Amino acid sequence: MSWLPIIVLAALVFGLAVVLLKLPRSLWMLFGSALLFGLAGYALQGHPGQAGAPATPVTDNAAQTGELMVEARREFYPAGRLPSRFVVTADAFTRRGQHDQAANFLRNAVAENPNDGEAWVALGNALVEHADGQLTAAALFAYSRGEQAAPDNPAPTYFLGLAFLRAGEPGRTLALWRELLEAAPENAEWRAPLAARLDRLETMLGVAEPSAAQQSEK
Repeated sequence: MSWLPIIVLAALVFGLAVVLLKLPRSLWMLFGSALLFGLAGYALQGHPGQAGAPATPVTDNAAQTGELMVEARREFYPAGRLPSRFVVTADAFTRRGQHDQAANFLRNAVAENPNDGEAWVALGNALVEHADGQLTAAALFAYSRGEQAAPDNPAPTYFLGLAFLRAGEPGRTLALWRELLEAAPENAEWRAPLAARLDRLETMLGVAEPSAAQQSEK
């Protein structure tokens, strides 16, 4: 880089400081030295033409969790039957990690149709996510109403167990999921995924359900 543009720029800035900012004469020498020192340092080390490195994208964990929760819930309902319009809209907010807005739409869903079991389950999930994984009284009520609305659907029990797991109570999760799997019809589409998740949980916790032979020996 040529020194001439640096000198011209320094002189221009110095003149503006003296004329417009009324810099005291006693500070002229100090200001001029600092100005030249700074510009010279930039001339030696600066790289204004170099392309900037893009920042590493930040993973939105809340949005990822929301997407997984929506997909997991839909496993328990027929693929050809879409949920209500409120649930569809709430799912869009859930996928973006905006669980409080999702809960608001889901409250409208259950107010319009108190027998909408999927809306109750989705509401319970949104409330748990909004509470950072804590099983609140409102979420527990939503799961309970979901079970009342559709007693044959395993979704309320499954997600209640998942909430217990996130709350640090894996024993209650194991009990609920084992009971759910035992009562599951052999041809249920959700049976295999539930069995796989239960098996992973038992492996992580280092426990296993007693076999039929072991139970008969007792």
